[in-house]
Amino acid sequence: MTTVREEGKDKIIFVTKEDHATPSNAELVEEDPDDPYEEQGLILPSGEINWNCPCLGGMASGPCGTEFKEAFSCFHYSKEELKGSECLDQFKAMQECMQRYPELYPQEDDEVPEENASKAEQTSEEASDSAADSKSTSDPVQESNSTGSSVES
Repeated sequence: MTTVREEGKDKIIFVTKEDHATPSNAELVEEDPDDPYEEQGLILPSGEINWNCPCLGGMASGPCGTEFKEAFSCFHYSKEELKGSECLDQFKAMQECMQRYPELYPQEDDEVPEENASKAEQTSEEASDSAADSKSTSDPVQESNSTGSSVES
């Protein structure tokens, strides 16, 4: 026998083994393709932006959601030859907002590129040393001198 208990916002349903043994008789309802709350992708069939799209990663609802929506809308509806070129002010406002919340919108770490640059320099130096070593061992004049015979020009 199935029992239902509600605790606050939660509904707890206990079912028996017999309840699971019988097949479900639930009928699936075909989804409405024009439902703006369904996952339709970024652009709805009407051409409008789907702010609920998971592809936006919550950007439209964060503390800078208004600035994001203004910048993204400007870019989306841009008719300029260089798309979005008239939206610089909106993107600047969004960037300034995001900089006020570094814990939510982390910026690229300045130390990482420096660390990578020093590794690149170190790798470059090692490659130079390696090239110098291989050049010295592959020089035919030097090889012939090391075997005891001499090559004269």
